[in-house]
Amino acid sequence: MTAPLEFGLDTFGDVTKDASGALLPHAQVIRNVVDEAVLADELGLDFIGLGEHHRGDFAISSPETVLAAIAARTKRIQLGSAVTVLSSDDPIRVFQRFATLDALSNGRAEVILGRGSFTESFPLFGFDLRKYEELFEEKLDLFAALLPQQPVSWEGKLRPPLRDQLVYPPVENGRLKTWIGVGGSPQSVVRAAHYDLPLMLAIIGGDPARFAPFVELYHRAFKEFGRPAQPIGVHSPGYVAETDEQAREELWPDYKAMRDRIGKERGWPPMGRDEFVNEAEHGSLYVGSPETVARKIAKTAKALGVSRFQLKYSAGPLPHEKLMRSIELYGRKVVPMVREMLG
Repeated sequence: MTAPLEFGLDTFGDVTKDASGALLPHAQVIRNVVDEAVLADELGLDFIGLGEHHRGDFAISSPETVLAAIAARTKRIQLGSAVTVLSSDDPIRVFQRFATLDALSNGRAEVILGRGSFTESFPLFGFDLRKYEELFEEKLDLFAALLPQQPVSWEGKLRPPLRDQLVYPPVENGRLKTWIGVGGSPQSVVRAAHYDLPLMLAIIGGDPARFAPFVELYHRAFKEFGRPAQPIGVHSPGYVAETDEQAREELWPDYKAMRDRIGKERGWPPMGRDEFVNEAEHGSLYVGSPETVARKIAKTAKALGVSRFQLKYSAGPLPHEKLMRSIELYGRKVVPMVREMLG
């Protein structure tokens, strides 16, 4: 019997506007994120993920600290990153921080490891961007060695070796649930299977079905390794309002502001309304009424055979009050509709 689809939310802690249109202080945005997670827990959602960034337009640079605050105010929701930039961190410290979060939350901690779509953390923490791939590969290898919670003997090229080293605190029950976040690299898909880790697909543009070959590759890799496949999840942006028109009109200016700001850094042209509408209708932007968003999630879940869907509910300076309303509609209306559609 197929496990029921899990429903999550994630956010990068985008710096939002107040009622007058002025940007809020980072501290207030962080407090608002905690309130958003509390609402998600009250609605019975399965997961809340916080992204890690080190730039002015996102407020969260230390997801585990904010997740610990959320743990103290919630009861059942799983708590994780979205993603932890392992390349510019220390694998042992990452494990320790999430093991501590797991203790504080009575076993609700998860971590999604990735290389991140931004590179500000590399110069900030003194890492060489020319070693982008090498850093992630070696640090993931060490992190995977920590998961069985046995004395670790490990050796790499970028740090001193370990000899029969135990890492504390241990995870109290079982092992720390660890996902690999992938944005479209076949090598990353195979790497996740190699380490026997669940796969989180970051699908932020285009038809979600185009990721079907990555799902097939993931399952084929597990078959070759002689192991049953781990779960697959999808992370995509979205916004829910009472009607399609309302959702698009409310999201469009703030989504465009975020997209154009990042696009300017990366050499992309400004986003036009036609591109936005096309992503809403045919791509990976889950924006609309509860029924519209539910149909789109169900279609993606069927096409890719995923076990979790995470809606990236924040979008540029879109105000906290609108985010709360979107979360409410997602939990109270979208989730039941998807469950009914999937049977």
